[in-house]
Amino acid sequence: MSEEPKKQYSADSIQALEGMEHVRMRPSMYIGDTGVRGLHHLVYEVVDNSIDEAMAGHCDTIKVTINEDGSVRTEDNGRGIPIDLHKKEGVSALQVVMTKIGAGGKFDKDSYKVSGGLHGVGVSCVNALSSHLKATVYRDGQIWEQEYELGKPLYPVKPVGETELAGTVVTFKPDPTIFQQTVDFSYETLASRMRELAFLNKGITIILTDKREKDDKGEFLNETFHSEEGLKEFIKFLDGNREPIISEVISMEGEKNEIPVEVAMVYNTSFNENLHSYVNNINTHEGGTHLSGFRRGLTTTLKKYADASGMLDKLKFEITGDDFREGLTAIISVKVAEPQFEGQTKTKLGNREVTSAVSQAVSEMLENYLEENPNDAKTIIQKVILAAQARNAAKKARDMVQRKTAMSIGGLPGKLSDCSEQDPTQSEVFLVEGDSAGGTAKQGRDRRFQAILPLRGKILNVEKAMTHRVFDNEEIKNIYTALGVTIGTEEDSKALNTDKLRYHKIVIMCDADVDGSHIETLILTFFFRYMKELIEGGNIYIATPPLYLVKKGNKKRYAWSEEERDEIAESYSGGVQIQRYKGLGEMNAEQLWDTTMDPERRKLRQVNIDNSSEADRIFSMLMGDEVPPRREFIEKNAKYANIDA
Repeated sequence: MSEEPKKQYSADSIQALEGMEHVRMRPSMYIGDTGVRGLHHLVYEVVDNSIDEAMAGHCDTIKVTINEDGSVRTEDNGRGIPIDLHKKEGVSALQVVMTKIGAGGKFDKDSYKVSGGLHGVGVSCVNALSSHLKATVYRDGQIWEQEYELGKPLYPVKPVGETELAGTVVTFKPDPTIFQQTVDFSYETLASRMRELAFLNKGITIILTDKREKDDKGEFLNETFHSEEGLKEFIKFLDGNREPIISEVISMEGEKNEIPVEVAMVYNTSFNENLHSYVNNINTHEGGTHLSGFRRGLTTTLKKYADASGMLDKLKFEITGDDFREGLTAIISVKVAEPQFEGQTKTKLGNREVTSAVSQAVSEMLENYLEENPNDAKTIIQKVILAAQARNAAKKARDMVQRKTAMSIGGLPGKLSDCSEQDPTQSEVFLVEGDSAGGTAKQGRDRRFQAILPLRGKILNVEKAMTHRVFDNEEIKNIYTALGVTIGTEEDSKALNTDKLRYHKIVIMCDADVDGSHIETLILTFFFRYMKELIEGGNIYIATPPLYLVKKGNKKRYAWSEEERDEIAESYSGGVQIQRYKGLGEMNAEQLWDTTMDPERRKLRQVNIDNSSEADRIFSMLMGDEVPPRREFIEKNAKYANIDA
């Protein structure tokens, strides 16, 4: 038999992908992923163009509409994308902006001093990933239009009418072959981002409308976002469920070394530090040089004032930067002409010149405030001293956790049933509510790669506990020890070291009832406040046990919702038995494996943070002291919850 001729590796073997084709083949390179987050990123990219117009002083109103067919329409009253001939490309500038990756006025310093958008890929990327997109431009007395399918123009840019208006309208529908998980936009997710943009760009009005849903009055769901005070109002919104200890929000805005800096901050009675930083409207949740500058300015100025006040004279230990930030909520927003991003998700600012600019701005702001508000200044320093005392107590408790964690396998929590797999990337641990369910899970698991850690009852509500109480808590100590993580670095005593993380999948498994949901929220609050790195790393999951077992004779199927239950019952044509599972303990080991633990059949929900400031606000509301906002939130979201009588 003759050999098949070998294929030559030549220039013809190299697949050269033009910009738009490359976006469609490798979408995650441009928008992060093709799941829920990437889908909503499409809207942000289009809105960012309108925000850039606003930042340049040419636009004050942006309208975002989710249409009945699931498409999204964005409209602004800016100058309108240029439609004249692009000399180099030989087609309308509008077509260039819509079909060339990296094209656009953002890269022309004469057009935009600074611009938003994380990846700089802009609306052309949105076009490439849409089954259909229509661009309408109101400019120079005329209305211009062009439509595209899968990023390709259907016809040249053409005039379709006259107008006295100016601005740009973009309507797009995501391509379901790219976004296979869902093409259904979340109103709440978009509202959260539009609200954030309104706070970050005061004076702009953003109107969000959802034509898929009507309220009690028969009107489309809609909200208008507008802020006159910017970050000052943002702080009040975020801290609405916390009790302030000073009379007003400390804020400033101005330019330092030609870098626009805006800062707002307030101290409250909580024990958490909540810092939110932005560069050109991008939430830099990994921090960076602007955050370092804020911390330096804050610590230096407050330390200088505290030393001069004599309030620290009787302290027997040093005050650290952490002490100055306990109970602090702050927002730092800078505008940088050429931002350099670093970090795992490219959301850490690397521009060194920003550190001193922010540090100087914060120092001046605080010096003025402390001088003009001596009572508030005294209250802040008293809070710092209390924080230092609590930190000393917490250090002793934390050292106990560290010592326990550093021990050999014999030092693991007694209740932990470990797995035999030594590779953390192949291992998972279930944090299970109660000893009874823990026992069932131990019997039902695959002990090769699944570990079980039963938790006794409801863990401590860390939202209302001092740090040393958190580290003193037995259940929380067991979580730290079982996971193998440690706390504290030279720069940040609360930072989490995940180098020795023993399981890359951490699954919260609770009963499908009200108590189970509460325990789930308590555990998530703990991870958000003390192990946020694990959420950001995609390590935290929530197990989804079924709600019903539907049986008829020898046939049986599980259901995760009432709709699914009814469909199964109907398919069995009557005479069915329906069992409602209220707790994991009602299932035997085989059933728990089949429905909730078997990687082939289970339904795991990965926990991620789409919007850090919104997550902070919701956790403080759900787990804080204020009852009315919590009740309002639960009532508003009751349709999404399974609440038993």
